Amino acid sequence: MIEALFYYLLLGAVAGTLAGMLGIGGGLIIVPVLVFTFEAQGFDSAIIMHLALGTSLATIVVTSLSSIHTHHRHGAVIWPIVRRLSGGIVVGAMCGALLADQLPGDWLQTIFALFTLLVAVQMAFELRPAATRQLPGRTVLAGVGVVIGTVSAIVGIGGGTMTTPFLLWCNTAARKAIATSAACGLPIAVAGATGYWIAGADVDILPPGSSGYLYWPALLGVVTTSVIFAVLGAKLTHRLPVTILKKGFALLLLAISVRLFMMGAAD
Repeated sequence: MIEALFYYLLLGAVAGTLAGMLGIGGGLIIVPVLVFTFEAQGFDSAIIMHLALGTSLATIVVTSLSSIHTHHRHGAVIWPIVRRLSGGIVVGAMCGALLADQLPGDWLQTIFALFTLLVAVQMAFELRPAATRQLPGRTVLAGVGVVIGTVSAIVGIGGGTMTTPFLLWCNTAARKAIATSAACGLPIAVAGATGYWIAGADVDILPPGSSGYLYWPALLGVVTTSVIFAVLGAKLTHRLPVTILKKGFALLLLAISVRLFMMGAAD
């Protein structure tokens, strides 16, 4: 248990630093590392992926609050867009968590691996949508929120890899798109984590220390260091070659994706 706690603290430090430095959510790192750690701890393979996804979303609840505070202080969050997306996001994230509960762990693992591969390609080649349109009306934005919330809950992330490109496509300035996307991560995380909590409430093979598909030792360990190291990451942004680091992170995501595919094939 002590060794696992060390890994949780280290994971939080790495995820927080990357989030602060590269402007990405930590879920893409948190989920696979939790999967590997839970496997090493001997948790039941049937619920490992669900437990990792739910716990990842729960950590994002805390880390997103810190991010939102920073962006809001700089006046970068477009709150009317957040409000128009949030209704659909909450519905989508709850539905995504409940849908994930119905899927086998190996299916969720494959979906996560595919999503990670797509993000790695996007980051490596800096693929960004051209700003070719304006923001749609409330109804369409609510529908977009449902899609973003559902996918985010199924892969255990805060949705920035989808929300930011969408806002850029809709001619939103990059700084405001990133900040607004970060604010949208809170309703995704709250609704998604709540959904995983509810979905796993009656599961009887969960390890001690769990509330549904939320595993508290991992949650507390990751949150403790991620909040602290996010500040460090933000400072490193101005001292390190971020473009090169993003390509390096893309390679890391590629390696994670391949590893997860191999785990699935072995099963």
